[in-house]
Amino acid sequence: MKSLDELLQMDEYERARCLYHKAKNSNKRLDPEYEKMIKVSPKYAYHYSFNIIKNRWSEAEPYIIKNLKYTYFYARDVIKNRWKEAEKFIIKNPEYAYYYARDIIGERWIEAEPIIIKDPECAYYYARDVIEKRWIEAEPIIIKDLGYAVEYAEDVINGRWFEAEPHIMKDPCASVWYAQYVIKGRWKEAEPHIMKDPWSATLYARNIIHNRWPEAESYIKNSIHWKTYNDPQWWVSYWWGDK
Repeated sequence: MKSLDELLQMDEYERARCLYHKAKNSNKRLDPEYEKMIKVSPKYAYHYSFNIIKNRWSEAEPYIIKNLKYTYFYARDVIKNRWKEAEKFIIKNPEYAYYYARDIIGERWIEAEPIIIKDPECAYYYARDVIEKRWIEAEPIIIKDLGYAVEYAEDVINGRWFEAEPHIMKDPCASVWYAQYVIKGRWKEAEPHIMKDPWSATLYARNIIHNRWPEAESYIKNSIHWKTYNDPQWWVSYWWGDK
């Protein structure tokens, strides 16, 4: 291991990293003078408590709590229960509030919902993974992100989301996805929008109609996708949207 003088020349993060890997390689705790150099880094304090101490490390908690990512990891992997002192920080962030509710509380975290609901992505995942049914109060927020609106219809509603359809159909790509995975067939009302986007029209023809789409060809032929549309091999090839 590097000498104390060499360690002191490093920045705080590199010093903690070096010492943590020394402890990991030896699989035992370091002397207290070195541990205090590790604990100031939330990342390596978490890893040290999880992999070396294998228990809570109270001296490091005031440092770990400064970083939401490692606060969440520490509660999940080390405490393996709610970390009450950290919740006032976690609750301010929609992403980590969702993770905390899903993985640590294991049920709805009512106090955090006013924060989670502000983010369409987190609101969708919270409804899917924590509430496990429609979250009516969050739907006006989720609908603002058309990608997550389609996923919400597919994974939470398990069917058409009629209130969202006027918004989804304005986005050709989202409309193709909605037709394929929610309606599971042609979506006639959205076709005038889909056909105006050559790539979405090409995908719709292959994945929904399963045949050429004559009404859309005037849009497709003036784009770089006309060659793809006319390639027989493409019609049987894998598309990134397949599940």
